[in-house]
Amino acid sequence: MRSAVRLEIPTEAADIPAGGPNRILIVTDAWRPQVNGVVVTLGHLADRLRSLGRQVELLTPDRFRTLPMPSYPDIRLALAMPAGVGRMIEALAPDHVHIATEGPLGILARRHCLKTGRVFTTSYHTRFPEYLRARLPVPERWSYGWLRRFHNAGGGTMVATPSLLRELEGRGFERLLLWSRGVDTDLFRPDRPSTLDLPSPIFLYVGRVAVEKNLPAFLDLDLPGSKVVVGEGPELPHLRRRYPDVHFLGLRSGEALAGLYAAADVFVFPSRTDTFGIVLLEALASGLPVAAYPVTGPADVLADGRGGVLSEDLRAAALGALAVRRNEARRKALAFSWDACARLFLDHARQAHEGAAAVKPF
Repeated sequence: MRSAVRLEIPTEAADIPAGGPNRILIVTDAWRPQVNGVVVTLGHLADRLRSLGRQVELLTPDRFRTLPMPSYPDIRLALAMPAGVGRMIEALAPDHVHIATEGPLGILARRHCLKTGRVFTTSYHTRFPEYLRARLPVPERWSYGWLRRFHNAGGGTMVATPSLLRELEGRGFERLLLWSRGVDTDLFRPDRPSTLDLPSPIFLYVGRVAVEKNLPAFLDLDLPGSKVVVGEGPELPHLRRRYPDVHFLGLRSGEALAGLYAAADVFVFPSRTDTFGIVLLEALASGLPVAAYPVTGPADVLADGRGGVLSEDLRAAALGALAVRRNEARRKALAFSWDACARLFLDHARQAHEGAAAVKPF
């Protein structure tokens, strides 16, 4: 079956009608206090949907007892039972269910929706096959086979970029829908006071400090000035010892994080496995040029060659990005809106319900 593909993403909210369901349940295994792109996206999505007059509930691990995820204790997995999740869904009585993650809550919510005939959509945020392979000798084809079955059962799978859509389509995923991201351009902006007193140029990374982020590819580079890493994760103690000259600042958020973006000269994004990279938009909104590999996420955001430099030679990209004008980076970010993201989500949910109605027997 061919995917439902949208190759053009309207980024202006006015271009997208605010139709779709009214009572929405978002099911996610990734939630606060985790700090990652999934949590940021879903938090902004819920806020914008409410501002559009929708009733939004989130089914998250904080409603249950949890246990730490093996090899990544900062992530807590819900100890939930099928009947309990089903009762919660029925008590909330949503018009639409969106399953954002493939963890315990996502699995149980999917099971209940299929059992009761509820229409649901999913979203593909994380390359779990690659992340799992980085930790355990599990063939990617096994993981992708399971994920394909998980997502193809729904009314549509939302993905962040055209390149990821094409890749998943090639792996047999169906009913794929482009669903872009946004950025808070009031919080992240170039005119914030500098919060870093370090030798320049300053090369900055923001994100999880984990093996899948490929941080040594950045930290091993021979670059002038200073390297700064903002974030936490299981690799942090090891990397602190291995790179004593790098400035590891830990977790920052809000205005403190925005000040760090504004104070840096280049944002270096060494990951090859992200499906988008919200931090790319935060950096660009702060007037911070991006240096990255030409892979999914950076290659989509910087497809027109403005706002940063992409190269398989990450050092060349980082040095080249020093010449990118900050106002050019800022203009790139202004094309992304959380309001447009929410309206597009509603439009995809509406399509899922229309599609389900069309195949019902007379």
